[in-house]
Amino acid sequence: MPVNSFENYPMTWKPDKNLLKTPLYLSLAELLEQDIVTGRLPVGTQLPPQRELADFLDINLSTVTRSFKICTQKGLIHAVIGKGTFVSPNPSIPLSSLKKDKTCICLSVLRPYYQLNHIVADVSRELLQSQSVDRLFEFDANQTEQRQKIIAQNWLQNFQVRASVDNILLTYGSQNALAVAFLSLFKAGDKIAVDSFTYTNFIALANQFHIELIALKSDNKGILAEDLAIKVKQHNLKALYLVPTSNNPTAVDLTLERRKQLADIIVKNHLLLIEDDTYAFTNVTKIPPFARIIPQHTIYIHGLSKSLFASLRLAYMVVPDNLSNLFIKTANTLNIHIPLFNAQIVNELIVSGKANQVIERKKLLTKERNTLYRQYFPESASANSYALFQWLSLPKHIDGYAFEKLAKQEGIEVLCAERFFTGSLIEQSAIRIAICSPDTVEELEEGLIILNNLYSQI
Repeated sequence: MPVNSFENYPMTWKPDKNLLKTPLYLSLAELLEQDIVTGRLPVGTQLPPQRELADFLDINLSTVTRSFKICTQKGLIHAVIGKGTFVSPNPSIPLSSLKKDKTCICLSVLRPYYQLNHIVADVSRELLQSQSVDRLFEFDANQTEQRQKIIAQNWLQNFQVRASVDNILLTYGSQNALAVAFLSLFKAGDKIAVDSFTYTNFIALANQFHIELIALKSDNKGILAEDLAIKVKQHNLKALYLVPTSNNPTAVDLTLERRKQLADIIVKNHLLLIEDDTYAFTNVTKIPPFARIIPQHTIYIHGLSKSLFASLRLAYMVVPDNLSNLFIKTANTLNIHIPLFNAQIVNELIVSGKANQVIERKKLLTKERNTLYRQYFPESASANSYALFQWLSLPKHIDGYAFEKLAKQEGIEVLCAERFFTGSLIEQSAIRIAICSPDTVEELEEGLIILNNLYSQI
């Protein structure tokens, strides 16, 4: 009998190796899923040892391991220590036998590792079981505000922001903080300079308040200082909005040199800067924020939804001394006070050290996923290995919305550059790929393979 011939070998499952396609681990997982759901492998069936199956199919052991892991996560199979791997009872219930054409791999909306939500769930349960839980549902803005601000003050020091508690506001997420800034500082017709590709919700807010956005040119180091200098003279700019670390959507990090150049122009022209530092936790090179460089010209916003958990809806806002009373007045008028329960969850996460643990876990996951991304799109990969998304330029003849549609037809959701654009005429479209959103790295790789194939065909 030739080597690796298992034709007469008694195996409980012998998938047809001719049906395997690339990527092999996904194809093998699909074959196993099909045989379980259709009943060809009854409940309780013991599967062949992974090494035997790998030899039978003449593939790597790691490929079989990844396939089994996928099916385990779906509830199709389970391992018993010392005995082997078995088909699970009622495997069709958790699986529901979904076909690919009925669902999409989400690489569009940022869903930063929702699989870690069990951490915040555990903290929430502990709080709900505490003797003092009743007070967390009271409406008293002053109850714990001072303690919350002290915790915020200490937390922000991790990101090189030194702020007095008197200058710190707690808002219901970054979007809420931006709304407070708009209501406090601007009126209809005012002009704010922005990156030509920027945060979509900021664009929406500006439109809502009838604020004109002036697009600035940028390169792989961020906004061009010389273009800001020109636009300041051409327009009566009142402020500048920046996402300096991991700009959403381009994932570009403003270099220290570029930050200093922009800071000089801001100070010289008496501009205000709205610094959205939601992705500060990805700033592993420790480039100082503008709030450290020019604190009296900077309105600093530090959202926690991406670094910790989206549902907490909490952001720390630091304002200059001369604006603190104005912002506090606006905040009180809007009654933006954070629910005590949410605030206490954040406090517990920070004080216990779990917040830092979550961030480190997210950084490890992100680095792994960016390494995978570079395998398929090496030329477009961000220099920041901890960016939650990637920016892939499309050929100049391709419309972004058209590519979105093509990708959706193939089961992949992405967002095109046109959705983030603030200029008048886009020269070249691109797509933002949210590598943080799939639940597993296997799902991400499946999406990248499809995107890569689609990209090579256009």
